[in-house]
Amino acid sequence: MPRLSGELVFMACRTLPWGVFGTAGGAGLLLAALTRITGETGERLSLHLLRAAVLAFALGLVFLLDDPARHTTATVPTPRPVRVALRVALVVPATAAWWTAALLVVPPGLRPPVADITLEAGAAFALAVAGAAVAVRFSEVTRPGPRVAAGLLTSAVLAMVFWPVRWALFVPVADERWAAAHERWGVVLGGAVLVGVLGAVEPLRRTSWRVVPVRGSATLG
Repeated sequence: MPRLSGELVFMACRTLPWGVFGTAGGAGLLLAALTRITGETGERLSLHLLRAAVLAFALGLVFLLDDPARHTTATVPTPRPVRVALRVALVVPATAAWWTAALLVVPPGLRPPVADITLEAGAAFALAVAGAAVAVRFSEVTRPGPRVAAGLLTSAVLAMVFWPVRWALFVPVADERWAAAHERWGVVLGGAVLVGVLGAVEPLRRTSWRVVPVRGSATLG
């Protein structure tokens, strides 16, 4: 069993889209680094840049469950929830390292409250993975990443433009709604984790219908 587990970890690590993660992470760090040229009055702009960096990395995470051999691996004895959890576990350390680097790139004087902005980042990353899990759960596509990325980007833009003010999520640090907004971010994180767990179960199979002749007539069976 230990040998089998080691082989499973190796295969999962080998099939992860590290190139996509690297590209998304590089773009995110570049955005975070732009905070160094915002000047003395750049605190609010720095927050926007850091949020953009989070979105960039989240767009890479939506490719986590892309698997060209999906329909082959579906027949292996290891349950799908275990395979999904393994992929998530493998990418968590890299995500934590990237986020630490992104925070350190931002000058201390311009850095938003670390705990609160980390909550936002965690919610965004969880939403990305949950979106990928749901796409796999309810479709037969082997590479749902591009579609989920488009959906996540569109949702982020729509949320910033049309989200009700009374339930604001994207607020400045000095805004009196900052604490309440991050309570809502906590709800978003919890909901994303729940959706991701439910989406990680074995994917739905399309119901197959066949025509069965009965006494000279055809009926659906």
